Amino acid sequence: MFDSCIDELLILQGQYKSTLVCPVCNKVSVTFDPFMYLSLPLQSTITRTMTVTVFACDGNALPTAFTVTVPKQGRCRDLIQALSNACSLKPSEKLLLVEVHHNTVQRFLEDPLVSLSTIKDDDHLAAYRIPKLLKNTKYLQFILRRREQGASSNQTASGWKSFGAPLVSAISCDDVITRGDVQAMVRRMLSPFQRTQSPGSADVSDSSISAAASEHCNDSGSGKACPGSNNMENNDVDSTKATTFEELQLQLVDESNVCIDLVDGEHKSIKISSSSTSTIVYIDWSQKLLESYDTHCIENLSEVFKYGHVAKKARNEPLSLYTCLEAFLREEPLVPEDMWFCPQCKERRQASKKLDLWRLPEVLVIHLKRFSYSRSMKHKLETFVNFPIHDFDLTNYIANKNNSQRQLYELYALTNHYGGMGSGHYTAHIKLLDENRWYNFDDSHISQINEEDVKSAAAYVLFYRRVRTEDASVSNGVPSSAGVDNIHLQK
Repeated sequence: MFDSCIDELLILQGQYKSTLVCPVCNKVSVTFDPFMYLSLPLQSTITRTMTVTVFACDGNALPTAFTVTVPKQGRCRDLIQALSNACSLKPSEKLLLVEVHHNTVQRFLEDPLVSLSTIKDDDHLAAYRIPKLLKNTKYLQFILRRREQGASSNQTASGWKSFGAPLVSAISCDDVITRGDVQAMVRRMLSPFQRTQSPGSADVSDSSISAAASEHCNDSGSGKACPGSNNMENNDVDSTKATTFEELQLQLVDESNVCIDLVDGEHKSIKISSSSTSTIVYIDWSQKLLESYDTHCIENLSEVFKYGHVAKKARNEPLSLYTCLEAFLREEPLVPEDMWFCPQCKERRQASKKLDLWRLPEVLVIHLKRFSYSRSMKHKLETFVNFPIHDFDLTNYIANKNNSQRQLYELYALTNHYGGMGSGHYTAHIKLLDENRWYNFDDSHISQINEEDVKSAAAYVLFYRRVRTEDASVSNGVPSSAGVDNIHLQK
């Protein structure tokens, strides 16, 4: 009886190799755990698309929105890497990722290990291309302000209202920064926003350009810069730069929260806050300057993800079961709610976790995670998964290299789920091995079906049996007499 129980366990039970790595001290923990089935995520649950507006701090380009795909449980380093590739980041540059809220930087996402799960779909992100080699770096955060509607020209600072996304410039605390340096930074960063129209152009041209810029800036799917503003190669910029910039009022906020006028005394040095990551500088815009610059590109940053906004692309190929398995085995950080206690640091850490298949059972059960849960919604994924019926080869997915046997499986049964979260109906497709025929079991109704009809978007749980190779009498340490060849399915 005891031997029989062991045989049954070896038929149905596989084994994981689980590896945890501490992100701080690199302590590695390896454990081996049994499993009775594999629960695989579908594509839409393993990745997410994120839209981020990228700013060039050297004034060579307009802000550009890029939409990239990253692991859903990834870290900020994954997002930065995807953005770096999308915007063709230069070797001498790096990206500073920030979260923008109410026209100011709410959070500097400098830690590459921050989980992307802390960034919500309705957040607004910006990334700034800054020099890579700066040391002892601090940031000047330029917040744009304009007079509130109805405010008089002699009104106090309370009459100013911030708008748009902030501009950011990196500086080194080892350098002496003067007011003139700050003025030059602002000139450089704002130069792409200057309009190119001639003074005699009709006002309707202004509105047309602005409308076009606004429309295109909100289209963040393809990484396009905002039109309607000039190129740095335009020679008209220099002729207007001096007259327009003189009316920009720059106010630096010191550590005592006092505003210091930076327009005069360009050789005077400024004091950078030692306790804060950034020092705020207000750029106050007159109505005349607002007419000379096109700021529509930065007035409305794209959300990280806007439902219904992503381009509707038909999947050229169905989602493969192999792709689901690879996503399941991919290294990813633990969610913040499931932190790991590092025995070396003596603290709870958001470790990276990697699962490997160490031993596979004779009967392999695969559950497709079609039901998605979040704090705000629950829904069922109707994704079609292309799963093999024959020759499901898992040989290359086995981490135990001492096992040289091929890991081949064939499908012999599956359950389907029809319906949604509130209600549904289950059916089963089962192959009678002695007849080599497939049957559909729907409550009390049983009917024969063709093998090509087995696959559908309703597939929920898949049952595979190991296929014996001619030269293998023992597989995964289990004698062939204990395999599913001795399991007889009957009508």
